[in-house]
Amino acid sequence: MAKRIDEQALHQQHYTEIRDKVADDPYARSLGIRLTKFEETVSEAELVVQEHMVNAYGTAHGAVIYALADHVLSVASNAHGKASVGLSTTAQFIQAAKPGDVLTARAVETKRNFRVGFYRVDVLRGEDIIATIDGVSYRKDQYFVGDKEN
Repeated sequence: MAKRIDEQALHQQHYTEIRDKVADDPYARSLGIRLTKFEETVSEAELVVQEHMVNAYGTAHGAVIYALADHVLSVASNAHGKASVGLSTTAQFIQAAKPGDVLTARAVETKRNFRVGFYRVDVLRGEDIIATIDGVSYRKDQYFVGDKEN
């Protein structure tokens, strides 16, 4: 039987290595997404909506809002050093955002077991929720920090 990994301890012991790994996302960087919070069960990032990120109506393209949410979902689901990938998401777009708006996405882990993790992501403009995403991640067998044999 495989030994159990203390993922809380793994997160604490390898905090900087994990944070640096999950924050190193070329696509997020290309959009100007900046990781602002990285904890064991919560992650946050910010994005300033730019003129080139709008749709034909002059509001932030849904793909940009989703990319911000997806980034914090990825960060949160990999926070324990175990390679995790998105399995499914359901998004609700509630309000529009415009160029110059600062958007903050916050992913909160609601449940995690050996194989899957469940997350709620809110995208906010100030205190206003503009989108919510429910996400499920698939947790692979490999850890990318610590004893990588487990």
